[in-house]
Amino acid sequence: MNKVPMTVAGEQRLREELDQLKGVERPKVINAIAEAREHGDLKENAEYHAAREQQGFIEGRIQEIEGKLGSAQVIDVTKLPKTGKVIFGVTVALLNLDTDDEVVYRIVGEDEADIKAGRISVTSPIARALIGKEEGDAVVVNTPGGEVEYEILSVEHL
Repeated sequence: MNKVPMTVAGEQRLREELDQLKGVERPKVINAIAEAREHGDLKENAEYHAAREQQGFIEGRIQEIEGKLGSAQVIDVTKLPKTGKVIFGVTVALLNLDTDDEVVYRIVGEDEADIKAGRISVTSPIARALIGKEEGDAVVVNTPGGEVEYEILSVEHL
């Protein structure tokens, strides 16, 4: 089975969601199913069918999270030596050389990516172009809108 890179924060978020699903959501749905059963005929009982459907979603998500955690390779970037190179888990400040806009991204696992929060997937075109480069390097990123050139301003192990 392939190991999937994940940050410590990403693992923590998944574990919290798993605890929420197992400890709160699952018992709530089980109670809703039991209550719906008491209402009689299950064939025409919309509450029962809705609760069973919700149970299916919850069980599916629990299996998905457990699978992700089982195949995760958790990387704590704060414990790695600071070389100035862009690697998984670092926070990178970039300067767009065409527009002079400065952006900051953290390179994370696929499941943790959220562009609005400044987290990009290690498999994204920007991250793939940045991996292995160093502070001060100019990087050309192939995007759907064309090539964009960035300069790496800083690499931080946060």
